[in-house]
Amino acid sequence: MDKIQKHLLEEIADLHEVPQGAYSLRINGSLYGKNDSENISIVKKEDKPGIDIYIRPGTKNESVHIPVLLSQTGLKELVYNDFHVGEDCDVTIVAGCGIHNSGSAESEHSGIHAFYLAKGAKLKYVEKHYGEGDGSGKNLMNPTTIVVMEENSYMEMETAQIKGVDSTKRATTATLADGATLIVREKIMTHGEQFAETDFTVDLNGENCGAHVVSRSVAKDNSRQTFLSRVRGNNKCSGHTECDAIIMDDAQVTALPQIEANHVDASLIHEAAIGKIAGEQLIKLMTLGLTEKEAEEQIVNGFLK
Repeated sequence: MDKIQKHLLEEIADLHEVPQGAYSLRINGSLYGKNDSENISIVKKEDKPGIDIYIRPGTKNESVHIPVLLSQTGLKELVYNDFHVGEDCDVTIVAGCGIHNSGSAESEHSGIHAFYLAKGAKLKYVEKHYGEGDGSGKNLMNPTTIVVMEENSYMEMETAQIKGVDSTKRATTATLADGATLIVREKIMTHGEQFAETDFTVDLNGENCGAHVVSRSVAKDNSRQTFLSRVRGNNKCSGHTECDAIIMDDAQVTALPQIEANHVDASLIHEAAIGKIAGEQLIKLMTLGLTEKEAEEQIVNGFLK
């Protein structure tokens, strides 16, 4: 890897080099390297770009890293990754995409990730998107996530897009069986002329299953954001969807949380709040010696933690 690629890897996965254990590293449209562990196998797809990851039942306290790096201007790719998490697992998957675009052409990474959690499986999924470059070309990222959860499985999704992505459409669908739990935490910041759209659809099909979907975002300059969420209670279940946004400058934010109860014992809540930074918060920090810009940055960073 060159210096730029190592920097992207650090930004999206907090890694300074190729990780130990199970990993798959994709650079500029090709598989750069991969490694299996005793309990985790990674198989390159034969019919299309992407990989299948198989995690053996009962695997505990292991992780998989699957970062994607693009440093070639004008490269566009679509990748399919399927994750098969065995019964009674407790594992972490660290993904993400970093783009460095120094030219005038668009660079794009679109990924379709499908997660299949077996009975009693527990998964933490971390995904970070990051863009940079000194050219005029745009950085585009369009992730699609499909989650299928069997009985008593548990999944946490932590996704972040904090810098340098000009346009993104993020679509997530999930179906939950009896006793399954899904927690989603999304963080997005846009600036300039950027556009971000997130679209969640969660079907609570199983008895006593539950979902908690939370999005926190900051929109600056002339950027635009749209948050869409649908939580459908199709059984005795609990569901909550929430969107909190800070709007600045001439930005635009639209939040459309939706809940649908199709069962008498479905308990569903939705919340949405959009507003500017409170003046008293700025004044308080400025009395401590910060400039207005520094105070804004402190408030935004705290909000997105």
